[in-house]
Amino acid sequence: MIALLRIIKFAFQDIIRNLGLSVMTVFILVIMLFSLNALWSIDKLTTEAVQLAKAQVNMSLYLVSTIDEKGLGDLQAYIRSFPQVTGVKVLLREQVLDIFKQRHELSPEILDALKELGGNPFGPTIIIQAREPQDYKKISEALDVPEYQQFIEGKSFAEHEEALTRIQNITNRIEKIGLGLTVLFALIAFLIIFNTVRVAIHSQRREISIKRLVGASNWFIRGPYLLEALIFTVVSVIIAIICIRLALQQVDPYVSVVFPNNFSLTKYYDSHKLYLFGIQAAAVLLLTIISSSLAMRRQLKV
Repeated sequence: MIALLRIIKFAFQDIIRNLGLSVMTVFILVIMLFSLNALWSIDKLTTEAVQLAKAQVNMSLYLVSTIDEKGLGDLQAYIRSFPQVTGVKVLLREQVLDIFKQRHELSPEILDALKELGGNPFGPTIIIQAREPQDYKKISEALDVPEYQQFIEGKSFAEHEEALTRIQNITNRIEKIGLGLTVLFALIAFLIIFNTVRVAIHSQRREISIKRLVGASNWFIRGPYLLEALIFTVVSVIIAIICIRLALQQVDPYVSVVFPNNFSLTKYYDSHKLYLFGIQAAAVLLLTIISSSLAMRRQLKV
């Protein structure tokens, strides 16, 4: 217990003696953690954006007005048999007519032309929802069979695949930039911690020599510097959590405008905080211990 208390005492003495380097070390670690969390947040936002865009993509089949109930039912069953299909919605002729009138209620000339026809010229419409945007092409090709092609007057597929590809490409570029910044800050933190420990050991060579003369073990000599690594980790993670929490509270109002499903980055981090910050704390601790150990091995020759 006495040895442990002395190790703690020596660790805090080293931090105070090299206060400038200690503060800089914590600052760089906080920036590294902040950039890493920004990368995670962008990845999560992009995932939500892609899912939201995919939910808006569908394929509409405009059927002939002469199709009977049996033909409509057989076509529905055929479409539902596709493994790529996740949902099928049918709009009957009357529903299609009502939607058309609502869409053109500000265009009286179109409604007048519709009245001139003296009836409902529209057939039923089948709206298909697939798992992935690229599945619609397969579904469209599968519907090009003589048995059902006679019922299909037209197809409509809003090409959102290009937009999704652009979103994914932008995300990949941002992730690469964020990853590069994280690695850069990790390297800077490694060098600063390495230099902090090296300067501390160099300035305490006489003290270390005395410790060796009185029989101090290598672990007793190393202990204060390893404890410093733990202190740097704890302090940097706590500061990073506070900063990230404040930043998310500022970002969330803008996120809620883009995502109508009440998605919140703050809620996401709250529900995954043990996982996210646990990994980050472990990574920072590993980084600080490795850099401290290398500095000690070089300087202490043990």
